[in-house]
Amino acid sequence: MQFLLFLLFLAALTAASAFGLTADTRDSADWKPTEEGRRWRSRAC
Repeated sequence: MQFLLFLLFLAALTAASAFGLTADTRDSADWKPTEEGRRWRSRAC
């Protein structure tokens, strides 16, 4: 039963991904924040 629930969960994730309902919010390995895909830059005054 647990295996079937796991397969159902994976199928739901696959379906959500296929319909574009998921998003990858990771930018890169350093995890710097972005605004509309552009990296924030701290500027010295």
